[in-house]
Amino acid sequence: MAAPTGAGDDLRSAAVGTLRLPPRIHFGYGARRHLPEVVRVHGRSVLAVVDPFLVRTPIFRETVDALTEARLDVLVHSDITPELPVDTLDAAVATARDYRAEVVLAIGGGSALDAAKLIALLSAYGGPAHRYYGENLVPGPIVPLVAVPTTAGTGSEVTPVAVVSDPGRELKVGISSPFLVPSAAVVDPEFTLGTPATVTAWSGIDALVHAVESFTARPFDLDWSGVLPVFTGRNVLSESVALQAAARLGPWLPVAVHQPGDRRARHEVALGSLLGGMAFGATGTHLCHALQYPIGALTKTPHGLGTGLMLPYVIDTLMAQPAVAERLAALGAALEAIPAADASAARTLARVVEINREIGVPRTLAEIGLTRGQLPQIAELGLRSTRLIAAAPVDPSRELLLDILERAHGGALANGSLR
Repeated sequence: MAAPTGAGDDLRSAAVGTLRLPPRIHFGYGARRHLPEVVRVHGRSVLAVVDPFLVRTPIFRETVDALTEARLDVLVHSDITPELPVDTLDAAVATARDYRAEVVLAIGGGSALDAAKLIALLSAYGGPAHRYYGENLVPGPIVPLVAVPTTAGTGSEVTPVAVVSDPGRELKVGISSPFLVPSAAVVDPEFTLGTPATVTAWSGIDALVHAVESFTARPFDLDWSGVLPVFTGRNVLSESVALQAAARLGPWLPVAVHQPGDRRARHEVALGSLLGGMAFGATGTHLCHALQYPIGALTKTPHGLGTGLMLPYVIDTLMAQPAVAERLAALGAALEAIPAADASAARTLARVVEINREIGVPRTLAEIGLTRGQLPQIAELGLRSTRLIAAAPVDPSRELLLDILERAHGGALANGSLR
């Protein structure tokens, strides 16, 4: 087992590093044209798990045509339900087994990519899915998976986790395992050009949250003699990746939201999302995500809207720790491309508030329909996300979470202003 170390960690703890990434990652305009080469390494019988709205688009038809011209057999499954209710996967798994899929190709947003991970898992080992809820319960390699994201935010194409909705649970539940890391990720910004502004905003700000929470995660004291946790806390190998993600997203996310046809902006945001996924796939995320899950369950609002809304208030809380404030300043230097001498945690907070305002993230929890009376329940549920809470760089408590929520409800910051 790995125990989080205290906030006053030393260099020896901070210098720990672990990366678990796809063996192949390809990024750039036109990268999709390399898919036949990437896919056929794993087999010729391909189950394509695809967001339903993509099926009739020219870019998807072009992609499938290229695969079939390479003598690959492709069966398309597009019955993907938003929020991914776990019982909707049964038919897809049966299809994959009947078809004897040798490789799963995921093309879509976070739900499609997570669905593909679980289809590949359940095709290999059978269900029910709840056997694998939690960490390190996948017994071995899954059916090879090639992931192609069409939104820029989740980073699921490079991460070891899939999240589903289970009617028997109050909150979404995750399955985390190094075996869920895709065999390959192909990220072509062309897929994101038609993404609606709100989807661009919510997914993009979530990518920034991934970078912030990865870079500020608490270091863990790892037991190298045993099975490592899936997420290993602050990570010397991913720190520079998180900073690169912030550097891409800071200036370009607002442009992508307001000028959706700007190819440079789409390129930078897609790259920022990929880098954010590479960073947090090693370290994990923490407070914004722990609080978003109950917020999302109660309000039925998109995941990225919730994490983005909470980000200023979480940063505001973390600034009270001098060591974390230094890291927030470094993030801000990357976010704004300014010299380190000009950066500060307060300036980082101000820039995050400004980005949220520019892309339309709601300012308060009250604006998305929550009452003050619901905040204690959210704090209690947030504390139950023990994997997320453990990575927070401050000692979590019900009181701490409730204070963050109270300020997020009223729009009050201790170290700045949302106005």
